[in-house]
Amino acid sequence: MPIVKADGLFARFRNLEPGGEAAFGDELRLGGFSAVRVFLEEFRAFLKEYDEPQQEEAERLIGRARAALPEPGRISPAWAEIWDEFEAIVAFKKDVFNRISPDSRDGEWQVLLDNPYTNNPIAVYPGLSFLEATYLYAYFRSDLVPNEVIRMQRIQTVLSDSGRSPEPRGAERRNG
Repeated sequence: MPIVKADGLFARFRNLEPGGEAAFGDELRLGGFSAVRVFLEEFRAFLKEYDEPQQEEAERLIGRARAALPEPGRISPAWAEIWDEFEAIVAFKKDVFNRISPDSRDGEWQVLLDNPYTNNPIAVYPGLSFLEATYLYAYFRSDLVPNEVIRMQRIQTVLSDSGRSPEPRGAERRNG
């Protein structure tokens, strides 16, 4: 049965009856590149958004996805390692959840990537929620090469200005 509408594929996948993976995979393959792309984008959106209570579900879903579509690289070479990538993201998110207690997760977060032995600039992803930072940390952590460093840190104090305020404001002004 061809897929009529590709949107919502991942929601359908999450609600599959046990043993329905093969039929779902057949449907994905019949839908071709577009259907698989939509499914993977929706799956990635879930990986970005899920919180600690959904950790076991995320792990289970990857196993079911592997069963439904064991060789996504046959549809697009770009997806040859997608299940390994998703599995690593889930594993590193679990590590973050285990290392940062729930009562320490509020506020603003940032993720930094650096290789101090190269001249490459430091990559900084500021202004993130805990879950956004957790996803980025897990996403980049899985591909770190020797000498690269990744940091996920909560911001305690933020001072932010734009180029539109050329002078210190009010009480900020200091006489030298």
